[in-house]
Amino acid sequence: MHDVFQFLADRPIIVLFLLLGVGSAVGRIRIAGVSLGAVAVLFAGMGLSAAASVAGVDLALPAVVGDVGVVIFTFCVGVAAGPGFVNALRSSWGMLLAVAGILVAGAGTALLLGRLWGLDAAGIAGTFAGAVTSTASLAGISGGADATVGYASTYVFGVVGALLVVGMALRHRAGDTDAPAPIVGKTVRIDAQETHTAGDLARRFGGLVTFSRVRLRGGTEIRTVADDTELPPGAVVTVVGPQDAVAQVTAELGHTSTIDITRDRSQLDYRRIILSKPALAGRTVASLRLPETYGATIVRVRRGDVEFVGTGDFVLHQGDRLRVVGPGDQLRKVSAYLGDSERGMADINPLAIGIGLTIGLLLGSIEIPLPGGGHFSLGYAAGALFIGLVFGRLGRIGPMLTSLPNTAGVVLGELGLLLFLAAAGTTAGELIVAALASGVVLGYVVVGAVVTTVVMLGGYLVLRHLFHLGGTRLSGVLAGTQTNSAILAFANARTGHDPRVALGYSLLYPAAIVVKILLAQLLVLL
Repeated sequence: MHDVFQFLADRPIIVLFLLLGVGSAVGRIRIAGVSLGAVAVLFAGMGLSAAASVAGVDLALPAVVGDVGVVIFTFCVGVAAGPGFVNALRSSWGMLLAVAGILVAGAGTALLLGRLWGLDAAGIAGTFAGAVTSTASLAGISGGADATVGYASTYVFGVVGALLVVGMALRHRAGDTDAPAPIVGKTVRIDAQETHTAGDLARRFGGLVTFSRVRLRGGTEIRTVADDTELPPGAVVTVVGPQDAVAQVTAELGHTSTIDITRDRSQLDYRRIILSKPALAGRTVASLRLPETYGATIVRVRRGDVEFVGTGDFVLHQGDRLRVVGPGDQLRKVSAYLGDSERGMADINPLAIGIGLTIGLLLGSIEIPLPGGGHFSLGYAAGALFIGLVFGRLGRIGPMLTSLPNTAGVVLGELGLLLFLAAAGTTAGELIVAALASGVVLGYVVVGAVVTTVVMLGGYLVLRHLFHLGGTRLSGVLAGTQTNSAILAFANARTGHDPRVALGYSLLYPAAIVVKILLAQLLVLL
């Protein structure tokens, strides 16, 4: 076997793709509906490297592989989380503060117990990262192999413990009263005597609804609705928005019409169009001026698996799928204007990635002097994450598009994660053998189990009893707190993909991942 391992050690590119293939195959194996996913690549790298070290061969991928992977991964995470992170801070700051406090308690527990057990700072930080199943936190730690061993030793219970608590939350879902209203369209006849513009009505109802078509009293012409379109008494108008908001609009304006003008496609038609032109991404729906130019309007926006109402202030991303209503002879022009190309969903936007990562790496390299002669720096991963958050939130800086299409961002981020995990695994392989022989792994496992329990059980108690979350939404929030897609998949499978799970996950994920990265870096310094 020595010759086989030496052959591989001399050809790291073969090792890299071997680990990506074998690890990903193992990661797809499901047990009780749960799989390791990308983390299986880490364990595959550790296993291969550990076996090589027993045979007397030093088998490790070049450090630059992991460095490239981690900065791409964290940048893509930041770009995807940017809009949601800011929105979550605005709408649910109390819950975010509570979860941040719980994560701080988990980090404090890791520090206290880790020191009592005699673990070093890097090992404690890696133990915390594994206990809260945050690969991004491991990526942000400059603790080397010790941190990776701590992470690998605690990750499994981090997932299992979280699944147990999520299962507890789902036991209460029968009594949930917070089911979200689906987005619907309804044709309404206006009985109110006042005449309002569509824009005024949309703002009056909190920007939750939009209007797509209107037919005036006694007329036969069906027109699209712009912000300045007047909706007089007797008109028939199509209202689009959350079901409860649409019901409220219907009650205040008039009643549900027996005539469904959406079925008449002789004058107005609709089409799903992909926003693929980079020049239009990062702009609001209103700024595209489709009603003025083409007599068309954007009614709904689908991003990934989530659908939004196409309100005027909604910021569009490249790759968004738009439901456009307009004259049939104009929809082809609208498609040409927006792009409507599948290739746009795969545009990795190398300009934004190159400039963004350069700024992020420079930011992460800045050293801040500390009392006692030491220094603090964000590090490459945290610097890339921070700039990614800024770029994702802005969407555009002048002529430069700073966001990524959802599909391209997911694929690129996943590739970066796999590269990092493969390199981290081979770096830590030799050390895991020594850790097993010395028994230090037991310390990692015990400390990690306690941290997972503090974070997950603490989150369950606080969010259920202080914020009164229903079981379904709570399962998504807990999965977002643990920032783990396997736990999200478990909750989705148990709830039939209830949208409250995804909403809870997306609400907590951006803030939780940022807090975890910062706490892990702080643990290395303490």
